Amino acid sequence: MRRPRGSGVLCLVLLATGCAAGPALEDRGAVPGQPGDGDRLVVGSAGFTGSDLLAQMYALLLQDAGYRTRILSVTNRELYEPALENGQIDVVPEYAATFADWLNAKAHGADAPTVGSPDLTATMAALRALAGPRGLTVLDPGRAVDQNAFAVTAAYAAEHRLKTLGDLGAARLPVRLAAGDECVRRPYCAPGLKEVYGIDVTAVDPKGVGTTQSKQAVQSGQDQLVLTTTTDATLDAFGLVLLDDDKHLQNADFIVPVVNRARAGGERVTRALARLNTVLTTAELAHLNERVDSWRRLPEDVARNYLTEKGLLPR
Repeated sequence: MRRPRGSGVLCLVLLATGCAAGPALEDRGAVPGQPGDGDRLVVGSAGFTGSDLLAQMYALLLQDAGYRTRILSVTNRELYEPALENGQIDVVPEYAATFADWLNAKAHGADAPTVGSPDLTATMAALRALAGPRGLTVLDPGRAVDQNAFAVTAAYAAEHRLKTLGDLGAARLPVRLAAGDECVRRPYCAPGLKEVYGIDVTAVDPKGVGTTQSKQAVQSGQDQLVLTTTTDATLDAFGLVLLDDDKHLQNADFIVPVVNRARAGGERVTRALARLNTVLTTAELAHLNERVDSWRRLPEDVARNYLTEKGLLPR
């Protein structure tokens, strides 16, 4: 979902213009210094639809604040996070709990206890403590959340009067879960559904997270529950509805801008990006994803139209 696997190629892809020229990331030095604002800022994207849209919105808001911007797409966090530290990327949209756990593993090893949690305040405190020594500043989270979520068919929900995962647990229905194969051991997937909600997960069908195959398996009745995300834009097409995570099993993956403090840590960047926090919701981000994925619109056009409609850019 938010851990896209890269090809290992060290060349960043400059959206709309091809690969950026210049030395490879590992050949460029770190950027020291105090909080500030550069005149030109590079906005990073992780290369999937939601991240592309957020990067476009960040770039447009920063342009409106007087910066010259460009967007670099890097589909591997192992590459773009060091680039953010070193100043080749100045700002990137991230996900609070996921990024906190990633930085924690980088600092303390892959077996380190996780620090992300369903508690946003605690998650943000842990994330900022980990990001600060790396020269990164984590700005305030907005309203939108992109985290794991579980869906059933609308017909199944109506038949059993299900609106939440708690309802599903209380119904004592045996369910097959379409998800990634790692779901059998991850605490926020099958084990958590059983422990927190009392859901009788009889088997995990390893068809992937939010894939077409996994949704089709639930649509056909082969499986009853599918692991997807809160910003999945295709649920309606498969007749699926999300069940609310009413006991807060999932971690607080609120969207947060992360900036290189030396190049983009000043108040002007903070104010520009904070404007998005008051308007963008999870449901709206899902709808914007749909415009790109299903309607085949360009992310830049979708982002610009949205910001204009919300009064954040002049018409």
